[in-house]
Amino acid sequence: MDSLLVGSFPKSCSYSFTTTGGNLWRSKRYVNNCYSIPSSCASKASRHKKIQNEYNILRFWQPSLNHYCEGAEGRSTYQECNKKFVVKAAPEQSFESEHPAFDPKNILDTVKNSLDAFYRFSRPHTVIGTALSIISVSLLAVEKLSDISPLFFTGVLEAVVAALFMNIYIVGLNQLSDVEIDKINKPYLPLASGEYSFATGAIIVVSSSILSFWLAWIVGSWPLFWALFISFVLGTAYSINVPLLRWKRFAVLAAMCILSVRAVIVQLAFFLHMQTFVYKRPIVFSRPLIFATAFMSFFSVVIALFKDIPDIEGDKIFGIQSFSVRLGQKRVFWICVTLLELAYGVSLVVGATSSCLWSKIVTSLGHAVLASILFNHAKSVDLKSKASITSFYMFIWKLFYAEYFLIPLVR
Repeated sequence: MDSLLVGSFPKSCSYSFTTTGGNLWRSKRYVNNCYSIPSSCASKASRHKKIQNEYNILRFWQPSLNHYCEGAEGRSTYQECNKKFVVKAAPEQSFESEHPAFDPKNILDTVKNSLDAFYRFSRPHTVIGTALSIISVSLLAVEKLSDISPLFFTGVLEAVVAALFMNIYIVGLNQLSDVEIDKINKPYLPLASGEYSFATGAIIVVSSSILSFWLAWIVGSWPLFWALFISFVLGTAYSINVPLLRWKRFAVLAAMCILSVRAVIVQLAFFLHMQTFVYKRPIVFSRPLIFATAFMSFFSVVIALFKDIPDIEGDKIFGIQSFSVRLGQKRVFWICVTLLELAYGVSLVVGATSSCLWSKIVTSLGHAVLASILFNHAKSVDLKSKASITSFYMFIWKLFYAEYFLIPLVR
């Protein structure tokens, strides 16, 4: 006579189900005088419920078991059928393993990893540059202190959010087009590292462009719409790999794309957004606006040239004819430094000729300090080290940010 043993209670107390002549009957066997279940035999309500469910299943199976044995040996016992059915309820730990406990740390780590991947995908140095440039240029439209009002902040916020979505579209499309190149030049990017699938990147890129244009349509500002549209066209032509496009392959066209967006579109279009749409004033090309456009033209050329210096290895392999590939890293490096120093020199002259004393002092001194920092830092760069060159490229972006703090002070 065999038993169908349900072993969910501790060893000091057990239940067995035995069969005789094909009839299932239950006998309750107490071990170690377990007539009243002590605290060691007690279990959680969920365990009792699972045990009861298993017992009900056994009773449901009884006719099938009886029929099985009768078909094999007439009305023989389970032992004569040479079949054993043993059901053992798992210990308390196994029930818990079936439903893993809620772990806030794992969820927090997942969220942090997702945010970090998106942060790298969005190319944060470009995002910061876009936001600062729009805020700085918007301040050029401020004529009096009362202009700093909720209307001003609303107009700036509309422009910044729409532009940031377009920024993500442009840098994301570039990564979608350069996955194989980035595996060599920038393996830490989500698409190159495999953190993002191509489909995920495409969804982010398409969604960002739609949201950008949708916001411009909701706002109803034509300067803002044209700024986004021209950026969209040039950003697409720069990256997408279709006939007659992918202008990044050609050094001059690549530089013109970046210069057009960073130096012209950002300065003029977002200024006009504030001047004509937010403040409802006539178009005026002021001295500070002309200075900002001219200075950022120099800076945009430098960024366009310098960004390819660390990426020369992958560009050579995939046939990207950047100035760094054609002229060499060292020559392009010092061309960039020279252009920036010339821009700072012109800024000193502009500051010195200002009719406003405080503007003259602040802008002249500020540009002189930035020029000296640039030259001292440039001398310490190891042009044989990709890490050193990349670090200096990020330093140029910091100079870019600093300039947008000085531009509103030019009067």
